Formats: sequence, structure tokens, C-alpha cells
Amino acid sequence: MAQLIKLQDYISRYEMDLYKYPSHFVRLKKQQWQKTRGQWEHSRLEGIEDDMVEEVEEDVAQAGMLYKIKSMLKRQKEEEEIEEEADVQRQEEESLFDMEKLYDVQHMDELKKKFLDQLFHFQVKWASSTIREKSYIDFKYFHDERLKFFLQRFPDSFMLLYQPILRLKNAPMELDIILLTPTEAWCLTFLEEEDQAVYIGSAERFWMKRYGEKEAKVLSPVLSLNRMEVVMKQLFLQCDVDFPIRKAIISRNGFIDYPNGPYDLEVIDERKFEEWFTRLRHMSSPLKNMQLRAAKSLLDVGQTTSFRRPEWEEDEGFIFKEEDSE
Repeated sequence: MAQLIKLQDYISRYEMDLYKYPSHFVRLKKQQWQKTRGQWEHSRLEGIEDDMVEEVEEDVAQAGMLYKIKSMLKRQKEEEEIEEEADVQRQEEESLFDMEKLYDVQHMDELKKKFLDQLFHFQVKWASSTIREKSYIDFKYFHDERLKFFLQRFPDSFMLLYQPILRLKNAPMELDIILLTPTEAWCLTFLEEEDQAVYIGSAERFWMKRYGEKEAKVLSPVLSLNRMEVVMKQLFLQCDVDFPIRKAIISRNGFIDYPNGPYDLEVIDERKFEEWFTRLRHMSSPLKNMQLRAAKSLLDVGQTTSFRRPEWEEDEGFIFKEEDSE
């Protein structure tokens, strides 16, 4: 999962220590998945044992063997529970998930999906709070399909700034989407309204959108991308960051006709998206130092709106308590 390091003007733990939290998140996500999977498999095993007992009751009740078999299964179950309790005591983090919601999962693929969905909700919370401060979250982000897509479909080594608000020369500026891979920064904007819409690009301030028999004007996405590029170039230059910047207009459900577009702009519509997405998704490179420096140059000018919460107070459901002891 890509890491959400900045969301709007919400306070972010990555702002506190960018060199700590990326690896911290990856490690704890792995631990949580192992724990979730282990508990799910254990609950499934218990269900199988209960079925075995019912079958044995029917088959051997007349033979006087029921008591012995139930005693054996009970003793085995008690031993497993003792081992499980010992494992739980050794764990430093509390559970992120309500396991009762996962007990009815029948297949591993379904468990993985539910795990990622719950982890997505956690990421939004983690991107809007620290131990001592938090920001009010717009509830829409918990249902933002595009945000969810980026966080769930890209590697852990990718960093995402989603609609970040930067404070430049004492004036706030809201950008679109910045995706920092280990080797380059992507400035991204989307044209995704009606399905199968066709966008006609030009050098003008407005583009033409055609869908069905209708036509409408839309603001040129190039304006937003150019503004993002200028801001990032200035910040990278000030912070001595040597990191390539690329720009792309994306439409996953439509088509873009822009034959005379700038040479440094990628147009990724329904015909090209899968190729672009697969290429990035299969990038196996780990986090890079220059990538972290690029992220820090952006976070350092990020606007933050938050309030201080009572000391030691944590939202119900948070798991990363390891921070309290560090």
C-alpha cells in the first residue's frame, strides 16, 4: 500500500519524523496482517473442531466413546488458548481490527480485501493525527474511491500527497495529487466524470468535453499541472533536491484527444492507463534517500490545521501504541 503522507491541511505523523514512519508503517502493517491471518485461521479451525464433535456425537454416542473424545478435544483447545494468550501478551500493539467482523469470512482472498479496506480507514486516520494532536477529517475521504485506489494498489515505497495545501509566501495553495515513487515525482490530475466521455485538448484555458450528444467546457487540467510543477521545482531547488518531475493527465473511464500537447506531458486515458499503472505497480525499488528529501521539502511547507488533544488520549481503534513507549 502506498503511504499517505499528507492529506489536505491535516496534521501528519510523517511531518514529525519522515525518516521513521515509512519503515514503521510497513513493519506494523506486516505484523498486523500476520496476526489477523493467524486469528482467522484459528477461528476457522475451531469451527472445524465443533463440526467434528457433532459428527462424533452421532457416530459414537452408543459406543460410550463420546466423553473421551470431547475431553481430548477440550484439552487440546485449552492448550492452544494458553499458547495464544502468551503470544498476545508478547505483542506490543493492540489490534487494529474488530476480529468479530472477520469471523464470517470464508476465503483468504476475501480476508485480504477486508484487511485492506480496514487498513485504508486506518491510514486516513493516521494521516490526520499524531499522539498529541489531531485534525477534523472530512468524512468524504473515507469513501474517496480515487484515494483508496492509490493507497491499495501501489507499493509501500510510494508516497502520496493527496490534495495537499501548501503555504507559500504566507498564502495557502491547494494542489492536486503528488505521487512520489523511489525514482521520480508525478504531478497528477484526473478527468473522470461521465463514463466514456471524450475530452478535446487545446492550448486554451478551457477544453471541450463530449459525452453522448452533449458538449460542455471544462477547465484545462494543464493549468493545474503546470502550477504544481513550478512549485515543486522551486522547492526542490531551494532544498538541493535532484529528483525528476513528471506530469500526467489521467482518465480511467474516458478518452483524451490532445495530439499537440506539450512534450513533457503524459496523456493517460482508458487506452493507456493499464500499461502505465502496471509499469509503476511492478516497481520493486525500496525507498530512496532523494525520495525522502523530496517529500520533506513538500511537508516542510505544508499547511496544518489541528488541535491539541488531552495527553495520552487516543482514538478508539488505533493500534500503533508502540509510539507511546518509544
